[in-house]
Amino acid sequence: MSAPLLFDRPYPVLENGFVRLEPLGEAHRAQLADACNADNEIWQIYPYCMAGEHFPRYWDYALARLAARQFLPMAVVHQGTCIGVSCYLRPDWPNRTVEIGGTYYHPDFRCGMVNPSCKFLMLDYAFQSGIRRVQFRVDAINARSRAAVTKLGAVQEGICRQDMITWTGRLRDTVVYSILIDEWPNVRAKLEQRLNG
Repeated sequence: MSAPLLFDRPYPVLENGFVRLEPLGEAHRAQLADACNADNEIWQIYPYCMAGEHFPRYWDYALARLAARQFLPMAVVHQGTCIGVSCYLRPDWPNRTVEIGGTYYHPDFRCGMVNPSCKFLMLDYAFQSGIRRVQFRVDAINARSRAAVTKLGAVQEGICRQDMITWTGRLRDTVVYSILIDEWPNVRAKLEQRLNG
C-alpha cells in the first residue's frame, strides 16, 4: 500500500460538532503555544516539552516531519481557537499501520467531548484510508491518558520497559494499545453513542 491515502496533499480537514482538525500550520502557531503554556507541570510526564522556550524546537520538528510525510500533526480547533494538537505518527505503509499520539490539549478541554471527538475523527479517517491497525503508545505513569485510551475501546498489548529516555532524563515505560480494523465497527458504534449522548 502506498502512503497517499493518509498523508497525501491536500491534507485532510476532519470535523464534527465538537472539534475541527486541521493540518498544523502557521495560523495555529501562537494559539498552540499559548495552550502549551497553560500547564507547565504536565510536561514532566511527556517525552518532550512544548512549553516556553521548548516550543520553537517542537514546532520546527513537527513541520519538518510533516514535510517528509513521516508525521501528520493536526491542530485541534474548538470554536475557532486552536486548543491543542494530535498526530498521526510512525506510518508503516507496507503493513498498513499507523500510530495516533503526540496529543496535548489545553487543560480546560481535557474532560468532556474534545478527546473522544478527536480520536473518533482520526480513527475513522485512518480506517477509511486503508489502515488495518492503529496503535497508541502511552507513558505508563500517565494514568489519565491510559484511562482515556482504554475508554476509547483500545486493547492493551503490553508494556515496553525503559522504552524511552524523556527530556527530563527519566526512563519511560511505554504501554502499547491498538484497535484493529475488524474491531472498529464495534468501537465506532460505542464512540458514536458516547458522543451523541
